[in-house]
Amino acid sequence: MNQFESKQLQPKLDANEGWLVQVYSSNRRLLCVLEPSHAWIFLIGCGIGLLLSVIWINVARYSPPLDQTSAQTSATELPTLPVD
Repeated sequence: MNQFESKQLQPKLDANEGWLVQVYSSNRRLLCVLEPSHAWIFLIGCGIGLLLSVIWINVARYSPPLDQTSAQTSATELPTLPVD
């Protein structure tokens, strides 16, 4: 009966899955599993981040500049501190 149970508990490997990364700690406990879907989501996130950064740079390049006179006067004025 032990032989039947041990054969039944063995995981079946799916040949269509591709790759799977399992990360273990020093005492052989499973820490995390990385699957192909994790890599695709990471690559999609990198692509969206790159697209947003390119759009942000183009918007900043073609936006009108700030008024320099008001920025200089507000930077030279000291804020008033409340006195008790």
